[in-house]
Amino acid sequence: MSKTILVTGGAASGKSRWAASYLSACDYVLYLCVADELDADTKGRIEFGNKQNFVEWDIKPGVKKDPSELITDHKFVIFDNLAAYTSAVMKDMCSDIASMNEETKKAVEKKVISDVTEMYDKIMVVDGNMITITLETGFSVTPDNREQAVFREILGNINQRIANMSNEVYLSASGIQFKIK
Repeated sequence: MSKTILVTGGAASGKSRWAASYLSACDYVLYLCVADELDADTKGRIEFGNKQNFVEWDIKPGVKKDPSELITDHKFVIFDNLAAYTSAVMKDMCSDIASMNEETKKAVEKKVISDVTEMYDKIMVVDGNMITITLETGFSVTPDNREQAVFREILGNINQRIANMSNEVYLSASGIQFKIK
C-alpha cells in the first residue's frame, strides 16, 4: 500500500537523518535534494546504509523546478526539503519578495502544493512511499524582516496542506521523531 509521509521540525532536528534511516534498506530510492549539494552527514549516512544493505540510491541535487519529472520508475522517494523548494519558487515567481502581494502569495502556494501533489500521485501509481521533509514554522515568532515574514506565512500554509494530504506526519525534535498523524 502506498504511503506519503511528511516530517517536520526545526533546523538540524534530525529530519533528513530519520528519512534516510526510514528507507535505508530500500533499493533504488530517489533522493531529491533542493540544495545544490547534499550535506556531508546525510550523504555519509546514505552511503553507509547503501553499503550495509547492498542497495543503491539515486541522489539528485539542485532540484528547483518540476520535481515530479525526476520520478520515473522509483518506488521510494525522499524530497528534501519543502522549505528550500518553496523559497526557490518564491524567488522564481517574484523578484521582490518584500513587496509580494496576496495574489502572488496564493500563486506560490498553489504551485508548490501542485508540485507535491504531482509527486504524491506518481508514487501512488507505483504503490510506493514518499517522504517529504519540511521546516516547522509554528514555533517561531513573526519575524521583523518582511521577506522572512512572507516566507513563514507561505510555508506555514503549504505545510498545513501537505500535512492534511499525507498519510502520516512526524514531528522531529532533538533527533527524536514523534508520530502526530
